[in-house]
Amino acid sequence: MWGRRFRLPSADALMEPYARRLPHIHSQAAWLFVTWRLAGCLPLRRDLLLPSGQPPPDTGAAFVAMDRQTDLAQRGPKWLADPRTARIVVVTLLAGEQERQFYRLRAWVVMPNHVHVLWEPFVDMPAITRWVKGSTARQANLLLGRTGRVFWQDESYDHWVRNRYQLEKTVRYIEWNPVHAGLARTPEDWPWSSAAWQAKPPAPQGSPW
Repeated sequence: MWGRRFRLPSADALMEPYARRLPHIHSQAAWLFVTWRLAGCLPLRRDLLLPSGQPPPDTGAAFVAMDRQTDLAQRGPKWLADPRTARIVVVTLLAGEQERQFYRLRAWVVMPNHVHVLWEPFVDMPAITRWVKGSTARQANLLLGRTGRVFWQDESYDHWVRNRYQLEKTVRYIEWNPVHAGLARTPEDWPWSSAAWQAKPPAPQGSPW
């Protein structure tokens, strides 16, 4: 079972920022909301970044709007709609907490074309995302007969949670995502989420196959 603790990040706890197409600054003493999507499911909105490289004030609202577009997208890959590939992601997420101890999980959901996770990282985020996305991409591509092809979009969205109100709001956003997308009646009805796991663990243990 993942932890329920909440700690505000201190200035000393901030990790080194790393630069890609979006600015990332991470903390080892905070919960992080992270989203990554399948390659080709939705183009990145680079125009959301100002010339200075800083995100505009409405980046959060823009993310929600893009996420809704992703939920309702009729085109593009939906490889995670296959229970076998969704299970690969779930197994990997749980292994990252329970076996490798890379992070503490608070909430997660695997949607047909993207993943939302709320976790408290214990190691640098680039190492975590490299491992999670790399290992799941290899296994899923092998299963789908796509070996060597791009599976995940290279960029990820992340936001560190600043207080308990944001924490609970983020948990609700993640676990209710399948309901808002019209895929389930309640959060517990969607099998590939922390809400369903807590209600009735589907036990994705061991090998994804």
